[in-house]
Amino acid sequence: MDTLSHLAHGFAVAFTPTNLLWCLVGTTLGTAIGVLPGLGPALTIALLLPITYQVAPEASFILFAGIYYGAMYGGSTTSILLNTPGESATIVTALEGNRMARSGRGRA
Repeated sequence: MDTLSHLAHGFAVAFTPTNLLWCLVGTTLGTAIGVLPGLGPALTIALLLPITYQVAPEASFILFAGIYYGAMYGGSTTSILLNTPGESATIVTALEGNRMARSGRGRA
C-alpha cells in the first residue's frame, strides 16, 4: 500500500500547473529543434541542458521528458513531409510516411 501512496504523490507533483507548464515549454522547444534534420532527441537535450540550471529538480526531469518527446515528434515531421530522416529511428517513417503523404492519405 505504501507503493501506491508514493505513486499518488508522484502524480500530484507532476500534475501541478508549474510542472505542466514546463512540460509544454519542453515539448515546444523539442519540436522546434527536432524538426531540423540531423538533430535527434539526444542532441536536443544536450543543447537545451543549460535551461535547467535554475529550475527545480522535478521540473527539470519533466522538461527533459517534454524535450525528448517533442524532438521525436519533430523528427518524424521532417521524415514525412521532406523525406529527410534526421536519425536512424525515422528511416522507415521517411520511406512509408512520405509516400502516404504524397498520395493524399492523411494518416502517415
